[in-house]
Amino acid sequence: MKNFLAIYLGSPETMQKWEHLSEAEQQQRMQEGMAAWNGWMEQHQDILVAEGGPLGKTKRIDSEGIADTRNNLTGYVIVKAESHEAAAKLFEGHPSFSIFPGDGVEVMECMPIPTM
Repeated sequence: MKNFLAIYLGSPETMQKWEHLSEAEQQQRMQEGMAAWNGWMEQHQDILVAEGGPLGKTKRIDSEGIADTRNNLTGYVIVKAESHEAAAKLFEGHPSFSIFPGDGVEVMECMPIPTM
């Protein structure tokens, strides 16, 4: 089994759609989403390497120093799977974009550090 990092994505445009929902609609979707999210986590507990969680504001550090920046990363989880395709299939219809205001999930293999 290999480890795969799944990154939950959400754009400002998608968040605007969420903000246009009524308070009651947001609350209902939040309850449905958390129930589905918890169900997904429970269903896949045997392959969770790290439960991950939501991500906050971003700072970029480079040769120029430290600066605030933005991206569409909203959360993450690390799972075990036999292949990249198998890992990707775990996230089909995931609550992060089917109920919550997310755009999708990107999945990438966590590669081992090369040795000399």
